[in-house]
Amino acid sequence: MRLATAATARCGKSKIDSVRRKPSALQSGVVRRRFTPLPVLIHVDLHSVQNTWTDRAGEYSPAYYAHYGPNDTSTEIRDILSGHLPRDATVLELGCGSGRHLKHLASGGFENLSGVDINAEAFDTMRETYPTLATDGTFHCGPIEDIIGDFDDGQFDAVYSVETLQHLHPDVEWVFKEVARVTNNVLVTAEIEEPIRDSSSPDPDVNYVDKETPLYYRDWSRIFTAFDLVEVDVVHGDRDTIRTFRVSD
Repeated sequence: MRLATAATARCGKSKIDSVRRKPSALQSGVVRRRFTPLPVLIHVDLHSVQNTWTDRAGEYSPAYYAHYGPNDTSTEIRDILSGHLPRDATVLELGCGSGRHLKHLASGGFENLSGVDINAEAFDTMRETYPTLATDGTFHCGPIEDIIGDFDDGQFDAVYSVETLQHLHPDVEWVFKEVARVTNNVLVTAEIEEPIRDSSSPDPDVNYVDKETPLYYRDWSRIFTAFDLVEVDVVHGDRDTIRTFRVSD
């Protein structure tokens, strides 16, 4: 694993040290997620959104998802990439957590895997739960918005996100163009695009996992086709909508 960081102590020693950990400019099974109904709209700033994922423990933490392991979405992602790419394709997961989706790809023969996550504990959990992935992969620890600009144009044959882009604060929506820029062939989004249960939030475009963790409903088809990607498939699940995009010729 490869981790560049000004604070490698939190990510530990061993080969995982080469996981790239970049401090923030502000601060360095099927899981059913509950949402917190809020009677009034709460403005959550970028700093707070980053903190809620940087320091997350317990529910929805890296250890929480490692406990459940790969799920149906993991299989969908692997099937999509298998249908478009060879096993030696370069693959990047945005918001990789402790690596359960990447582990499923590795089990299917994909061998050139990378990930980004803001939570340093994700990589500690990865060492414990998926040690081979932790050794063989290339990982970057920090906010997506602080890391993605370092990647070259078309650096990854495939880029995917599972319920991660939906949590990016509106102040960093410029990241979506960067996601398209670094994608060489296939982009997959598996995000919640509309409420999956009643919400009392007065803003129809946002819900809350808890009072400091917003989830923004976005039209990923509109967003990424605006960057010259072509949507080639969509699967509407009970929870996520999985969209597959190809880079246009």
